[in-house]
Amino acid sequence: MKIGFIGLGMMGRGMAANLQKAGYALVVHDLTRQAASHHLENGATWAPTPRAVAEACDLVFTSLPTPADVEEVGLGQEGLAEGFRVGAAWFDLSTNAVDVVRRLNATFAAKGVDFLDAPVSGGPIGATSGKLAIWVGGDRAVFDRHKAVLDAMSDQARYIGPAGAGAIAKLVHNVASTTINAVVTEALTMGVKAGLDPLPLWEAIRTGSAGRMRSFDGVGRRFLLGRLDPPNFQLRLIQKDVLLALQLAKETNVPMRLCTLVAQDLAEAMNRGWSGRDSQSVLLLQQERAGIPPIALSEEQIKGVMERN
Repeated sequence: MKIGFIGLGMMGRGMAANLQKAGYALVVHDLTRQAASHHLENGATWAPTPRAVAEACDLVFTSLPTPADVEEVGLGQEGLAEGFRVGAAWFDLSTNAVDVVRRLNATFAAKGVDFLDAPVSGGPIGATSGKLAIWVGGDRAVFDRHKAVLDAMSDQARYIGPAGAGAIAKLVHNVASTTINAVVTEALTMGVKAGLDPLPLWEAIRTGSAGRMRSFDGVGRRFLLGRLDPPNFQLRLIQKDVLLALQLAKETNVPMRLCTLVAQDLAEAMNRGWSGRDSQSVLLLQQERAGIPPIALSEEQIKGVMERN
């Protein structure tokens, strides 16, 4: 089976190389032939257009910078839509807009072609090493049929849900991780300005309760269980700690925009009468703002995720 691969940039070149290492024959395309030089040297076939890739392959992967690029490759004058046969599958590995992937899913379904949003997480290093997550939205049967190929590029390829689900998961991950880094940096700058060297400060916070767990594990301990009573650590106590930190920031003349927003939420939660509830009760405010029902997963569900990953 020949596999098409379009987009051999920072991410695509590593994933395509791993497909070759697994023994798959590739038909490749990029804006320049030079971008594919390594893969061509290792036996890949060059295609001059996306259409030519689709004409040669019933399974195609794309790894492209923007939603507009994905649409152009798919629906442009020499796009994939002009070359695909009925029964083909297209996995878009790009970080894409949810409305775009759902539109492409419907457009290609009408042509008898399966489109799946399959964004990746792991960066260029993960794309090269294969330590990569791929989060797939679309037809589950198509995902299962091509799981072995996904596993050649990734150690964490998983089906998330229907069309758009992969894109949603990726956007949630990226906006959360970016904000976490911003908050950590905001607090670190306060510590440095207050007189600590950055290295021992960073080493210290890595050994604290939050530092010892994965970035996204914290909400699984209480909030996702819907278990805020009895408290593990009371809201009033975390408010005290945050206010003390903001007092230090004021004394050292360090702006703390993001942490101040958190302090405002803590004050609102305290005014709700939640002082004796768990510190994660403040997270209920965002749930209310979003208008979603209370989340209450079971311990078995949380444990299962922890054990699988």
